Amino acid sequence: MQAMETSDRPLRAGSRLERVLRAGLFAVTAELNPPDSSDPQQVYDAALVLSEVADAINATDASGANTHMSSLGLCAVLLRAGYEVVMQMSCRDRNRIALQGDLLGASALGVKNVLCLTGDDVTAGDQPEAKRVFDFDSMHLLRTARIMRDQGMLLSGRKLTVPPRVFLGAAENPFAPPIRWRAQRLAKKVEAGADFIQTQYIFDVNVFREFMAHARDLGLPKRVYILAGVGPLRSPKAAEFMRAHVPGVVIPDSIIERLKKTPREHWQEEGMNICVEIIQQVREIEGVAGVHVMAYRQEHVVAEIIHRAGLFPRISPATVEAQKKSAYAPLAR
Repeated sequence: MQAMETSDRPLRAGSRLERVLRAGLFAVTAELNPPDSSDPQQVYDAALVLSEVADAINATDASGANTHMSSLGLCAVLLRAGYEVVMQMSCRDRNRIALQGDLLGASALGVKNVLCLTGDDVTAGDQPEAKRVFDFDSMHLLRTARIMRDQGMLLSGRKLTVPPRVFLGAAENPFAPPIRWRAQRLAKKVEAGADFIQTQYIFDVNVFREFMAHARDLGLPKRVYILAGVGPLRSPKAAEFMRAHVPGVVIPDSIIERLKKTPREHWQEEGMNICVEIIQQVREIEGVAGVHVMAYRQEHVVAEIIHRAGLFPRISPATVEAQKKSAYAPLAR
């Protein structure tokens, strides 16, 4: 379906993701976890199963402070095969010189979507003795990328002959305390330059509803596209590990108990069911522009989850409204 743009927001990069969001369609992005390998075929195998439903594929940047194929390298491989990418950039491992250089290099390769992250601390990874950089945090990186794009210059003041055209994103965790101030933090990221947001995993929809209510009070959905983070749980043990060891992840006891009550051979299926239910619930929340699917080492189930959630085949907002009206219309006699 051809997306017809309806947004009056300025066009930043003209990426597929940006155009889908500007058209008011419910966007889907999905995370591809890079391999512990230099073989591009492993990247292609994972991307192939995501491309059916994803408007863009996120290339993670040493997530969890663990070494994998670099985000820039992963993007180069995916772009070569014609995929739309979101390059994640973490401030943990690079100073401002390297970050600005990588942003220029990424744009030269064809990257049009960039997610700016502070990055998990090295103590979360398998090489805790590594030195931290953190010259910037995500807000500094957002501001820097915006200056490069909109003012056409580096932080040093040197002019760029051709600025990078990028659609800038940031992450947000609606569940980090104090919860009532998370929307204000999101507002700061929007002021810094965020055009879209991908949230941390959502397993407690009620808390997320409260977060979105605060965001609407601040008028944020009119200024930034918010994609709700979702993902399938593989098993009760995996859920408990994520809750204990993955920074920012909050999983209610009720979710873990539901998995524990499920026979072992149906754990993956139940994890998918939970994910589908959450997608269907967050889709109805005003201000949510799409979902970001994080299925660690489970890329093969993403398409099924999206289809079961009823997100495809995708229809326009006008068609949705027409269907709602027809549902309440009196029956013909």
